[in-house]
Amino acid sequence: MAKGSINVTAQNIFPIIKKFLYSDHEIFLRELVSHAVDATQKLKTLTNLGEAKGELGDLTIHIKLDKKAKTLSIIDRGIGMTAEEIDKYINQVAFSGAEEFVKEYEGKMEGADLIGHFGLGFYSAFMVAKKVEILTKSHKDAAGVQWICDGNPEFELNTIEKEDRGTEIKLHIAEDSEDFLEESKINELLSKYAKFMPISIEFGEKDESYNAAAEGEDAKWETRKIPNVINNPNPAWVRKPADLSDEDYKTFYKELYPMSFEEPLFNIHLNVDFPFNLTGVLYFPKIKPNVEPQRNKIQLFQKQVFVTDSVEGIVPDFLTLLHGVIDSPDIPLNVSRSYLQADGNVKKIASHITKKVADKLDEMFRKDRADFESKWNDMKIIIEYGMLTEDKFFDKAKKFAMYADTDGGLHTFEAYLESIKEQQTDKDKKTVVLYASNKDAQHSYIQNAKNKGYSVLLLDSPLTSHLLQKLEQEHENTTFARVDSDLIDNLIKKDETRVAKLSDKQKEELKTRLEELAEGYRGWNLQADGLFVERFITGPEFTTFITGSSDDPANCKVYVPVERHFHPSLPATERFLSFDRLWEIYEAESPMPGNENFYEYAPAPAHLRRRLTMLSKKAYIALGGKGYTRIDIRQDAQTGKLYVLEANAQCGLSEDEDYTSIGAILKASNVSYTQVIFEILQDAVRRHTQKQPQITKRKTKAVL
Repeated sequence: MAKGSINVTAQNIFPIIKKFLYSDHEIFLRELVSHAVDATQKLKTLTNLGEAKGELGDLTIHIKLDKKAKTLSIIDRGIGMTAEEIDKYINQVAFSGAEEFVKEYEGKMEGADLIGHFGLGFYSAFMVAKKVEILTKSHKDAAGVQWICDGNPEFELNTIEKEDRGTEIKLHIAEDSEDFLEESKINELLSKYAKFMPISIEFGEKDESYNAAAEGEDAKWETRKIPNVINNPNPAWVRKPADLSDEDYKTFYKELYPMSFEEPLFNIHLNVDFPFNLTGVLYFPKIKPNVEPQRNKIQLFQKQVFVTDSVEGIVPDFLTLLHGVIDSPDIPLNVSRSYLQADGNVKKIASHITKKVADKLDEMFRKDRADFESKWNDMKIIIEYGMLTEDKFFDKAKKFAMYADTDGGLHTFEAYLESIKEQQTDKDKKTVVLYASNKDAQHSYIQNAKNKGYSVLLLDSPLTSHLLQKLEQEHENTTFARVDSDLIDNLIKKDETRVAKLSDKQKEELKTRLEELAEGYRGWNLQADGLFVERFITGPEFTTFITGSSDDPANCKVYVPVERHFHPSLPATERFLSFDRLWEIYEAESPMPGNENFYEYAPAPAHLRRRLTMLSKKAYIALGGKGYTRIDIRQDAQTGKLYVLEANAQCGLSEDEDYTSIGAILKASNVSYTQVIFEILQDAVRRHTQKQPQITKRKTKAVL
């Protein structure tokens, strides 16, 4: 048996590193600036330990661009390197100086976290540079060193004069990468990758307005050039929550999303050091109805270095709708630090973030319920999505998730069930939760339920149907029923036998009416005309409008039916009366509040429109209608059947859409008053022409 070691030479691996290690060439700047940050952090650590002499001074990292010379330089005043260290860390591929340093000074670094790990980042420079120079001087008493390489394994190493400690990486940009010589491009990359690195970074200059007037004089604003510091070394997520105010969190949000004009609802500060390290700030955005929420708003950092804004896997899917920052050294990345690798820590981090969000929401609910309710509509999509997709979140969220009723009240589901249990439990001992999805379209059905003393939930979220299934599974002997899916007595079936009884007041009213009829009332006399008694149909009333004539059914046009909605102050027993009767009662006895209308019209529910249209046309043809007619239809609240009440061939044509049925119908049908009159006249001309075709023909011949 033979044993040996695989021989990997720089000659073999160098082209692979240059071409394939990093999928995106722009990563080079992130890596080189990270190295400069690490060099500075090392120096701070050694100085604190007394192992580095001299003053630290200004530790700002400088990025310099020379478009004429086609060079880009990254300059730090960090630890620097000796010739031996260059040979050790630069000339040996995949030997990490940062990792070696961390091992040596573990437990002594006091928060000076190093970024580097794999020892490969420096070579990313060759993706954009035809030649790379290192000009460096160690903090130790050693000569300055120059290292030069043109992209091949061969290099030059020279001794140079260099006054100050630190390192300058100078890239001679290749012809195919000259877009990295544009100031705007470098600004863009630094803003993306280095915006929150822990050491100040300067790139060029920027304009600043200042008051140049002498004290006591009127302001005299002028502009001057100042260094352009591109980063915030101390962002909110690395600070203690106790040291931050609400305003600090809002300021940081604007820093993350400068183009956002809306403030978030609230924030959650993450700060974990066991069993893994995790920091961050997450924001709940306002999610507007009918607007697709934006994902990929959470930014992933590692040791304050931007990695990606695609955090699927780190946070559950429903939390990708949040905004903010997550930073963890324990999140496993690939060698190029460009994307996640599968790891057990990822699941633990995801579970912790879910728990932290749920705990925060629960705290808000318990601490200030009124404030929580005021935010509910803006955040309910996120919470409902989480309840559907994460069982652990569902278990916590059911304590604070809110459900609105049609009167505007908000309830937890458990509290709501308890409030309706007595009234809405059917003969099979099941509590029936009635719900509507559209308050306006289902108005009459909601009202029918309320007349029975029932409560109706308004579940208008796109996730409603899925959430109902989950809630039904969680609650035994509870069922959901859409309020317009059947007759109300069928939705909540009771054992009780219905007996029609009149109250004393109703008996007195009936007696008065009969006496009036006997004596003669509104042109009708009981003794002369007799009395016809039939069952009165209660339920929602609809009106349709037809143009055309029964002799030409194909051209009869039925417009969109409307439903009459009575004013809520009217007693249920009077929500069928005519305008004349209502006027007689309420103008004389108790006028409507605020001079409001007795009733108004709205388009009939969509599921009834076809039935209403067909019944109207059938009645119109049966009655031999001509020209135009209004037809009134009522739906029996008990059986759901539709009954034609009246066909009015002499109905008034009005454009008043607020009060008259014809005006409301024309509005719902999006048809002008002029168009309708034209259709009526057109039908009249047709009928007139058909009556006298022969006479017209003979007269024409006579003239000829």
